[in-house]
Amino acid sequence: MALRILVVDDAGFVRDTIKRSLRQMLPQCEIKEAVDGRKAVSLLKAGKYDIILSDWEMPEMSGDELLAWVRDQPALQQTPFIMITSRGDRDNVITAVKGGVNDYITKPFTPDELQRKVAKQLKRLGYTSSRTSAQIAAQDSAALLTGGAKKAQIQKPRVIRDAAGFGKPTAKAASPAAATFKGRAFIRFAGVTNACECAVKDLSLQALSGAIMRPEHNLSLFDQAVVDLENEQGEAVARLNGYIHTLQSLQPVPTATGIKIIIRFVDDDPAKLEALSLILAGK
Repeated sequence: MALRILVVDDAGFVRDTIKRSLRQMLPQCEIKEAVDGRKAVSLLKAGKYDIILSDWEMPEMSGDELLAWVRDQPALQQTPFIMITSRGDRDNVITAVKGGVNDYITKPFTPDELQRKVAKQLKRLGYTSSRTSAQIAAQDSAALLTGGAKKAQIQKPRVIRDAAGFGKPTAKAASPAAATFKGRAFIRFAGVTNACECAVKDLSLQALSGAIMRPEHNLSLFDQAVVDLENEQGEAVARLNGYIHTLQSLQPVPTATGIKIIIRFVDDDPAKLEALSLILAGK
């Protein structure tokens, strides 16, 4: 019987990214998807799944609430549960571990990272193949969750300004939406160690556009991204999932260090949209 995997996330783009990575690894697997924890419960009541991959922040029923429900069901207590979320701080990781999560992956993630996490759980289930065996990392999952959690924390690089004007306020070019945003924006990319501080040109309910310094790894269109917004006091006010919609060099030379970027948001969570609306309204 083919492996059955349940993918739970309110963002369709993220679900599609996960499904694509899983099918590259396990072409014969059966994948079902749910937009929130409540829909996932309905699917779990109707059939058996070998692995559950779930977002944390979702409307209706969050990932930690889904995890609690799953671990309360005798038939599901041993089902591998991987939490996939943009929350990367140690406290949230510990909370998930205590709740019974088997592993944890922080957005944005690469296909290899996701496949390694899934391969570890397949090994626990006794499922092996030449493809999955090659992807199982030597590091133990529990050690990674507890000892390596600090690596998931956001490290904010200092603002780098150059002669082209990156990082300098440009009130003349600012749109009405950008004018109401007085804080700071940081963008996290899969495979990039540090978050990139973004000089925001425009911010709306649909997207953020601005400029960043070129990170250590090349970026590509449709790569995952997580945008963290802070107010003027440095307090986190919103965390938004998205993907790279546009990339353009700030200078017309191969060695350009600045990049114009547009991140399209993909969350379908009323709470996140409300938080962003308040930011745009200057509240």
